[in-house]
Amino acid sequence: MIDSRTRHLIDLALEEDAASRDLTSQAIFTPRSQAVAVITAGEPIVLCGVDVAAAVFTRLDPSVRVRVRARDGARLRRGAAILEARGSTIALLGAERTVLNFLQRLSGIATAAAAYVRAVAGTGVRVVDTRKTTPGWRALEKYAVRCGGACNHRASLGEHVLIKDNHIAAAGSVRRAVALARAAAPHTARIEVEADTRDGVRQALAAGADAILLDNMSPSEVERAVALVRGRALIEVSGGIRLETIRAYAIPGVDVISAGALTHSVRAADLSMSVRSSRRRAV
Repeated sequence: MIDSRTRHLIDLALEEDAASRDLTSQAIFTPRSQAVAVITAGEPIVLCGVDVAAAVFTRLDPSVRVRVRARDGARLRRGAAILEARGSTIALLGAERTVLNFLQRLSGIATAAAAYVRAVAGTGVRVVDTRKTTPGWRALEKYAVRCGGACNHRASLGEHVLIKDNHIAAAGSVRRAVALARAAAPHTARIEVEADTRDGVRQALAAGADAILLDNMSPSEVERAVALVRGRALIEVSGGIRLETIRAYAIPGVDVISAGALTHSVRAADLSMSVRSSRRRAV
């Protein structure tokens, strides 16, 4: 999971925090001071980002030794140990905030994703994310969604065709937009059309859409749209989906529910790092 993009994000975060120029720690400790840092969960979570956290420590100081106590995707109780790092006190303290920022953000997403999946358990509906992600973090945040048991929608504009309201307005009609997309897109590409009314659903069906995204509809409106489609296209529901409401949208005939809230407004997980002095001294 630690690819070149993630390494670049780690470097940006460490530089942003001036982690190698920690005035407080460098004033109190010498380069020979050694410590042990332990990161624990402050609440029940689905863990994500442990490899990134380990990479932050070793990027700041390659001599730091990290012992992973729990793996990504693990369901942890409050107080559970996540990882232990041993090394320079200055390095451990310098990395603390960056490590926690990655872990808390990604574990928060994974934990939320798991809750959304639980909310529709038994319905056969698939929960997916959106492209409403933190700029530069998309691969990590979508990985966190998978750690929580949900699935990924397209990761970029280059994956499949999704004709939205502005495409339709600019093209002049749903039929024209679909025809142009069908003619130009790869033969393997699925053509999905966004609709926010039953008339829009009818137009998408008439144009030959493979999938229809029901946008910002109420559960009753979704139910009527499903009856209209009658299995002739895959149905995705999106727009304002929250944990409190998702079950109401898991109507028979709905295939996918996409929720931007999985990434754009999720609460960071409660994690903390405690440090204690180590008797071992650097040579």
